Amino acid sequence: MRVLFVSHRFPYPPNEGGKIRAYHIIRHLAKRHEVSVASICRNDGELAAAQGIAGQCHEFFAARVSEPVQLARTALRMLGTEPLSMGYFHSGELARWIDAKAREKPFDLAFVHSSSAAQYVEHLPGLPKILDFCDMDSQKWQEYARHKSFPMSLVYGLEGRRLEKEEQRLGRVFDLSTVATAGELETLRAFGLAERSDWFPNGVDAEYFAPDGTDAEPCLLSFIGRMDYFPNEACMVEFCRTTLPRIRQQHAEARIVIVGANPSRPVQELASLPGVEVTGSVPDVRPYVRRSAVMVAPLSIARGTQNKILEAMAMGVPVVTSSIGARGVDAVPGEHLIVADGAEATARAVCNLLGHPEERRRLSQAGRARVRSHHDWESAMARMDRIVAERLGTSLAAWAA
Repeated sequence: MRVLFVSHRFPYPPNEGGKIRAYHIIRHLAKRHEVSVASICRNDGELAAAQGIAGQCHEFFAARVSEPVQLARTALRMLGTEPLSMGYFHSGELARWIDAKAREKPFDLAFVHSSSAAQYVEHLPGLPKILDFCDMDSQKWQEYARHKSFPMSLVYGLEGRRLEKEEQRLGRVFDLSTVATAGELETLRAFGLAERSDWFPNGVDAEYFAPDGTDAEPCLLSFIGRMDYFPNEACMVEFCRTTLPRIRQQHAEARIVIVGANPSRPVQELASLPGVEVTGSVPDVRPYVRRSAVMVAPLSIARGTQNKILEAMAMGVPVVTSSIGARGVDAVPGEHLIVADGAEATARAVCNLLGHPEERRRLSQAGRARVRSHHDWESAMARMDRIVAERLGTSLAAWAA
C-alpha cells in the first residue's frame, strides 16, 4: 500500500513531543507499506537533521520555509476566520510536491499528524484519510488564554476558538480521527464524532530509557523538557519560586536540575535561586534523570501524554506530578507514580520520597513495570493497526500484510 504521511513538523530526529509519536508511526508503517513522508523545516539545521530519515521510509520531502514568511502568513490570518496555525504551517512548495506525487501515482492512504497539516491532503479525491490530532490543540490554546496576560490572552483565546471549529470540521472530512489518550478522545467525541474517532497511546523505548545502575543523589530533583515551551516554563517558574523553598526547609541540600533546550529568559533567571541549575540543551538527558532521586512534573497546563513522565518511569526514577500531568499516563496514582496538586502538597510528596528510600525503590520498580506493560510502542502500534483496519473496512491481516 502507498501511504502518504504528512506532519506539521518534520518527524526526524524524534527528540521532542509529537515528533516522537510521528516517527514511531512512520517506522511502523514502513515495515509493510511504501511510505512517503512530507513536512516542513524552518531552518538549515532542521533541514540537515531531517536527512537522517533516509532509509527509514520509501521517500521524503522536506520543504524549507522562512520563519519571517511563516510569521507573516500567520499575521494575515488575523484578518480572516481560519486558525492562525494554518498559516504558520503552510508551504506552497510542500503542497505542490504532494499534489504532483498524487497525480503521478495515486496514494492508497493519507495519514496526517496534527490538524495543521490537514490542509495538504483534505482536497485529494477518493483517498482514505486518517488525521491523528494527537492532542486537541484548541483546548490547549484556550488554556493558554487563561494563563497569559493581555494582549496574548486575546490571541490565544481567538486561536483556540477558531481551531475548535476547524477540528470539528476536519473530524467530519477525514475518515478516521485519532488522539493519544482516552481523555483527549472525550473532547473529540464531544464534537459529535464518536463513530469516526478512537485513540492509541504514546509509547516509550524502555530499552533506551532504562536504568543503568547509576546511584541517585539523595536530594537531587530533575525536570526535563523544552524550556521555551510555555507549560514547561510556567511549571518550573512556579515550582522553583514556591515549592522548592518549602522542600529545602526540610531537606536543606535539595536542589533541582532543569534539563532542556532553549531556556527562556524567565527560566534562565531561575539559576540565580538557591538549589537551581539550568543546563540548556544537552546531548543526552538520561544521565541527569538517572542521577536524580525524584523527577518532578507539577504541570498546571498539559494536554495528552507527557513523554517526560514515561521516560523517567522507564528509567526507574520516581515521579511526582500534578493531576493534569498524570491524566495522559496509563498509571495508578500512589502505585506507579505520585500525584499532588499545589505547592504545599507537592512539597510534602517530594519530601516524603526524599526521606524514604524504600518508597523510592518501590515506585522505581512499579513505574518501570507499568511503562513496559502499558506504554510499549509495539502494543501501541498494534492498537493503531486494529483501529485503522476496522475503519478501512479490511481485515487486520490484510492491513498489516
